[in-house]
Formats: sequence, structure tokens, C-alpha cells
Amino acid sequence: MINLSSFIAFHARRTPDRCALKYRGEDVSYADFDARIRRIGGWLAARGVGPGDVVAVLMKNSTAFLEFVFATSHIGAVFLPINYRLSADEVGYIVGNSGARVLIADQEFSGVAAGGAPVVLLDEAAQSDATRLATDIAPALMHVRQPRDLMRLMYTSGTTDRPKGVMLTYENLYWKSADQTLVLGLNADTRLLVVGPLYHVGALDLPGIAVLWHGGLLSIQRNFEPEQALAAIETEKLNAAWFAPVMTTAILTCPTRDRYDVSSLRWTIGGGEKTPEVRIRAFSDYFKNARYIDAYGLTETCGGDTFMEAGREIEKIGSTGRAIAHVEIEIRDDAGNRLRPGENGEICLRGPKVTQGYWKDPEKTAAAFFGDWFRTGDVGYLDEDGFLYLTDRKKDMIISGGENIASSEVERVIYELPQVREVAVVGLFDERWGEKPVAVVVLDDGATLELPDLANHCRARLAGFKVPKQLIIRDSLPRNPSGKVLKRVLRAELESHA
Repeated sequence: MINLSSFIAFHARRTPDRCALKYRGEDVSYADFDARIRRIGGWLAARGVGPGDVVAVLMKNSTAFLEFVFATSHIGAVFLPINYRLSADEVGYIVGNSGARVLIADQEFSGVAAGGAPVVLLDEAAQSDATRLATDIAPALMHVRQPRDLMRLMYTSGTTDRPKGVMLTYENLYWKSADQTLVLGLNADTRLLVVGPLYHVGALDLPGIAVLWHGGLLSIQRNFEPEQALAAIETEKLNAAWFAPVMTTAILTCPTRDRYDVSSLRWTIGGGEKTPEVRIRAFSDYFKNARYIDAYGLTETCGGDTFMEAGREIEKIGSTGRAIAHVEIEIRDDAGNRLRPGENGEICLRGPKVTQGYWKDPEKTAAAFFGDWFRTGDVGYLDEDGFLYLTDRKKDMIISGGENIASSEVERVIYELPQVREVAVVGLFDERWGEKPVAVVVLDDGATLELPDLANHCRARLAGFKVPKQLIIRDSLPRNPSGKVLKRVLRAELESHA
């Protein structure tokens, strides 16, 4: 029986008292989780939601979020998580485009819960237990699904244009979970800290749901706060985590970090951008028993297509690792021709965890594939050993005087400066060169940096045309939920003030 609720029911029968979820001081056992899923499924069915209907949620992390993930699957409907940072216009577009039958939102997002679908608001009590909505409702029966049935819609974060609805099937999810089990050694003793937003694959799928597949534990934090995350690792003896890059930086620079015992942590998945060596070394210095696992993946593949292998981190510094068992990677040129090791081109993926395409958009679906190879839109290369190196997003390539500049290469060099906390390099219009590289930097508290010092540092390590011609100091960089800098947004902000 291909259904998310089937493995929760399995664990509820075998280990009913085992803790599945922790949230705000409450433990939810597998038996309780199973019962809640069935009741909330009954509540959705009573509202007219049936197999194939879309259930949208606009929620922060909570027990209820996961209850709706599994209850939606339980009755054969399609789950649609929406980024709660979006505007009403953006939410309305996604709800309308998806044809959602209902939109369930945390009360605090009532002002942006748009799109024409009936809206149900959750107060704080319902966020901890959604069955508070389902009084006097009969539990629903499980609806059988098939491997290629649609399980979830996830709209891309809009680094290019209007969000596209990525279609993810049960087949995609189960192959993803199987591969992550092999790579990460997941089992019933895995205790995962969940601090990334659950509407994103990083928190929900990397490895997220796969931990519950094994009967493990998810410790859910509603928002990311460095001290709260460290306290949870200590008190709950958590041994696994996923951190967006900005989260890793916040933890490593947390002034009270040494108050906490983090010896239980065994690994953290990073990624979202090429991780600087200084960050990997700083992570290992603080988390003495944990490994920083650089990774690469997309919404279109449920995340986690490559993982760095233990012991190869420094030898293959700058790489996001090798492909998992059931993903193939090739580097192609613009015509779709396969490139040799060391040659830069578009990263293309193939395997059973790759999406079938985009919701109601056959043109973008067709454009996203070379045959059965998914075109990621990311630029990189494979070395002779099959390790993947990210170079850039195609649209983030700076072309100055006819020369291509990979912004991530310049960023890597700037990260070597001790006063730099975060950096993004973008191309802005230049009358002579067409584009000029501009460094946008977030400094550590109390630090200073001037353009001549930055330029001298870069010039010693990079070709002259790659050296930033302008330095802009900011308090923060715009990022999507996975931690990638939204360079389109950053460029637009800088151009509007030019």
C-alpha cells in the first residue's frame, strides 16, 4: 500500500509508545500520531476533500503541519505547502494555479491567505494538535495510492520568474527515502533537529519524512533561533540536523554557543551554495563528534542528489560530493551534448526521484528536459572521480568584456577574509565592460572593510577581470528557504538605487 500514513500505522502497531514528534515540550507517540492522522483525514473528507484534490497549507513549523502532510496522503489528496514569507499576491497565484480545494493557514497569516479557496485558520492550540478542528469526526479509511500518483505539489521559490508547481509522486519520495537511508545510515535511533521551514524540501525531505519512515524522531522548532537549536541538541540528545548556510553561520557565531553540550550530534547536512572551507573547518572545531555533509539537490528531485563522502571533505574541498545510488549526473552543453570531466556545463540529472514535470505547464516541462535528463539550470563540472563541483546558476554568470566570471569563485576568495560573514557577487551594468562584478558583503560585528583592501586580496588570487569593481556593505542578503542568495532580487535592489 503506497501511502505515507501506512508506515506511521506500521510503527504505531509495533512500537506504539515510541516518540515520533517533539514540539513545544509535547511528545507525540507513533500511536497518537497515527490516530491524529486518521481523524484529520476524516475532517478533510467531511469538508469535501477527496482523492486527487489539492490541500494547501500556509503554516510555520508545528505538529499540525506534519499531521496535515500525512492526513492529506491518507485520504489520497495532494499536499501543497506554501512559503509563508510570500505576499498575498504570490500566495493567491499559487492557490489559484494549483486549484486548491482548501487553504489551511496559521492565524498570523490571515492577511495573506488569498487565492479563492476556503480558508481555515489555526490558533496556537490547533497548531500543536490539529484534531482540535475535528471534534465528533469519524476517522477516515486509508485510500490506496499507486507509485506514480501525485503526492505533493511544491512551487519553486521564484529565483527566475513566477513560481512553477513541481509535481512529486510517491515513487519520487520512496526512492528519495531509500537513497538517503543508504547515504546517511538512517534508522529508528535517528533523532533529527528540524529548524528549516517545513514548506521546503530541506526540512521536509532532507531527510525529514525518511526519518519517520524508520520510526525515528523529529524535534520540531517553530522558528530558527541559534540558542534554542543548541539547547534542543543538548536536552533531547539529537544526533542529526539540516542547516541552511545562514543557519550554520548563525550557530558558529552564536556568542553563547559554548554553554551547550552538543556532543550527541553526529552529522549535519549543509548545502544550498558551495560551502567555503573556512566554514567546514569552523563547524568541525565546534561540533567535535559531527560531520558536515555538503550536498546538492533541488525541489524537483526531493533534494539530496549528491552527498559528500566521509573523509573526502578536504581532499575534495569545494565539491558537493557524488551522486546517490539511484541518481545519474551528466554535464551537458547548451545543445545537450555530454561534456568530459573538468568541463563546465549544465548539470543534468536522471533517476526515479526526479519530477515528471511542472503542474499545468507542458511548455516549461518540455524545456526542462533533454530526453529523460532533467536540466537543473545550474552550472558545474564533474571531476575524474565523479565528484560534482558547482560553478554557478546560468543566470548568475557575469560577463565582463566578453569574459565569463563565475560569481561563486569570487565569493570563495572573499570568504577567506576574516571580517566577512556573508558575501554575494553579482554583475551590474557597466558602460565599458557590459557588466562589472560587485561584491555585496555582510561584515562581522565591529569589522570594517574598504574596496582597496578587498581588491588587493582578490587580485592576489584571481584574474584581474574577476576582481570586484565595487563594494557594498549590507546588514543582510536576501535568501530563499534553502539558504541560496536570491541574486535576482539583490540585483534588482541595487539597480533601483543606481
